[in-house]
Amino acid sequence: MMNLKKLAQGAVLAGALVAGLATANAGAQDMPQTKLKVVGSWGNLTMYKDYEQPFWTKEIEQKSKGAVSAEITPFNEMGLKGAEIFRLMRLGVIDIGSTVLGYVAADDARNEAVDLAGLSPDVATARKVSDAYKPVLDKFYQERFGIKVLGIYPYSAQVLYCSSPIKSLADLKGKKVRTGNRTLAEFVEAFGGTGVTLAFSEVVPALQNKVVDCAITGTLSGNSAKWYEVADYMYALPLGWSHVMLAANSKTWAKLDPKVQAFLQTEISGLENRIWDAAAKETQQGYECNAGKADCTMGTKAKMTVVPVSDADKALLKKALSDTVLPKWAARCQGDCVATFNDSIGKVVGLTAKTN
Repeated sequence: MMNLKKLAQGAVLAGALVAGLATANAGAQDMPQTKLKVVGSWGNLTMYKDYEQPFWTKEIEQKSKGAVSAEITPFNEMGLKGAEIFRLMRLGVIDIGSTVLGYVAADDARNEAVDLAGLSPDVATARKVSDAYKPVLDKFYQERFGIKVLGIYPYSAQVLYCSSPIKSLADLKGKKVRTGNRTLAEFVEAFGGTGVTLAFSEVVPALQNKVVDCAITGTLSGNSAKWYEVADYMYALPLGWSHVMLAANSKTWAKLDPKVQAFLQTEISGLENRIWDAAAKETQQGYECNAGKADCTMGTKAKMTVVPVSDADKALLKKALSDTVLPKWAARCQGDCVATFNDSIGKVVGLTAKTN
């Protein structure tokens, strides 16, 4: 009797699995043929090469049984610098695309909120901050620009690459530093340095020609872009995470079949999770590779001096955030900006932004 009972249970389980597969296949077959054109992030970095490109060109087509397919081109291969992406999306020129939120900080200060300098000392905090603020950004973008937020994910930790020795934050005094966003510039200026605005692609010649003394980017991003050829020192203090936002023109999104919308949102959530998981690993790999360690597997073994961070500097970073970066950001963020920050990110990190 026991064997018969087990056989019966096995048959029910097998039937449920077959039914589940049949439902999944039916769902894929029910989706109309949909072709998408996507603009991706920096084409020479791992986020694009290892995640965005295979996701859009292979994964979604395979998982949809051929119903949904896409072409993707990184924005830098289109002759763009990144700041134009959401403006072009608003005009309907780009249907789906992504760029670094810091690049569009000049359009609205809300774009800086998830990555204020010193806000997230580790990737776990950065994820909580991002998840808390994503609904705020989505509401803002949909109401103001007709853009739907699909996902937010980071590069590896943003750190200082310098051509001259740097042992502490005090050494920023008098240095010209390429910064990827306004809050990083304000952070650098708080320590007596000067923030310089340069496109990512312009950093290597700028360091080489002494236009800047240091530059900030991801630990692995800088390695991929060969910054180690013009910078000898890395200060291993995470200043931010350079979040990328993936979004779609709202009208384009609304025209998609509801089944395609649901499919894409599910798959994009999976992509988002994988990139967040990779951020911690890539951060460490950036340190290992730039220092030329044996554990380097994801980049090029360089010969940089990776400088450890003191507890005193970690405390100074927090102080710069609360005393300088956050108040300056709050002063330029209009409307309900400060209130929505306090109700979302503020609760995650235990900070309250104030307006004068």
